[in-house]
Amino acid sequence: MANDVSINKLYGFNNEHQTEALPGALPIGQFSPQRCPYGLYAEQFSTSAFTRPRHQNRRTWTYRIRPSIAMGDFSKIDKGHVRSGPIIDADCPPNVMRWDALPLPTEPTDFIDGLTTIAANGDVRAQTGIGIHIYVANKTMGSRSFYSADGELLFIPQLGAFSAITEMGKLHINPGQILVIPRGIKFKIEPTDGPIRGYICENYGSPMELAERGPAGANGFANQRDFEYPHARFEDTEGQHQVIAKFCGEFYQATQNHSPFDVVAWVGNSAPYKYDLSRFNVLSTVSFDHPDPSIFTVLTSPSADAGVANVDFVIFPPRWMVAENTFRPPWYHRNVMSEFMGLIEGTYDAKEKGFSPGGFSLHNCMTPHGPEADIFDKATHGELKPQRYENTMAFMLESRYVIGPTKFALNALQRQRNYLACWGDLKKHFNGQP
Repeated sequence: MANDVSINKLYGFNNEHQTEALPGALPIGQFSPQRCPYGLYAEQFSTSAFTRPRHQNRRTWTYRIRPSIAMGDFSKIDKGHVRSGPIIDADCPPNVMRWDALPLPTEPTDFIDGLTTIAANGDVRAQTGIGIHIYVANKTMGSRSFYSADGELLFIPQLGAFSAITEMGKLHINPGQILVIPRGIKFKIEPTDGPIRGYICENYGSPMELAERGPAGANGFANQRDFEYPHARFEDTEGQHQVIAKFCGEFYQATQNHSPFDVVAWVGNSAPYKYDLSRFNVLSTVSFDHPDPSIFTVLTSPSADAGVANVDFVIFPPRWMVAENTFRPPWYHRNVMSEFMGLIEGTYDAKEKGFSPGGFSLHNCMTPHGPEADIFDKATHGELKPQRYENTMAFMLESRYVIGPTKFALNALQRQRNYLACWGDLKKHFNGQP
């Protein structure tokens, strides 16, 4: 039996939400009464240390049919193409690299079997850095569920809608939206309208938070009110279920005789959430010069150094470009941060050829990059009238740590071996005149 409640949605990033699928299931005035309503078990779920400051503390109290410990031992299983940081079995050359989209599966493939790691950095055991994966799937996970003890999962769908059934409830996700599932939360992915494909950032570091606005003031960028959390939904079903855990970079499987999605009520701020990228309120230059990409940061996982992120999630959405006397595409640059880019739809303004939806690129620390030669010519000779960038959504994962490609990525058929040719026609324009 599955129980769904359709009431007002839960909105607000990092709010302490409360929701119940049965009336009175949520204890009032305390978290751990001697006997919980409906004979439920109280279980606290924490994704931060108990002693973190209040504004950084992440925890949720769940009231469930059985506690999570009611399961068998874990046994190691094959992890396929999934890898974790540090990547030690592959070289990390300082070359610019780009790939076409990975193909959709032709055989029945669920989310777990369709996971492939492209790159990673940091150290999964030290809880620093990120893993970057591509997911493809064309069938549901059935009686299988999954969680990562290694990091929270940021889903960036590129193709196909899916439902994410989680311990805290169910969320429906379309391309153009993102989903974040906290470290340790069990879930299963169900495609709803055909095959799915997308990107995942597995954040080993501190949980994602909203980027600060600084001098921009009280409004703009991503607003707390636009982040949606699920209502409590529970399954009271018996029968064999497999729980697959990613732990210290390996996959382990345990069996239990009931559904893991049996949370009848919950209260807290550590829960899955979704966000529609079209609601990002872009702020940009209205005078001159191209702005730093940091103004497009949706979410950030900070590091111990202020302003130097473990990972930033940055988007390049539809927007107006109006800067005067300015080279409008991103400038040529070298950067201490490392950049992984993907494309959800349309085109990206600095890349005209070879960068298609589902594809991705890697420009590591101090590796030079910038607009293609053709883009440079157009940008330096075009009329600077107000221009609307339409039908586009690119993103960047920017990290303070060098992003190492996996052996799979380095040898993949989809890797564009001639990527550097994009800049091959850059000409000398210097003539000694001002």
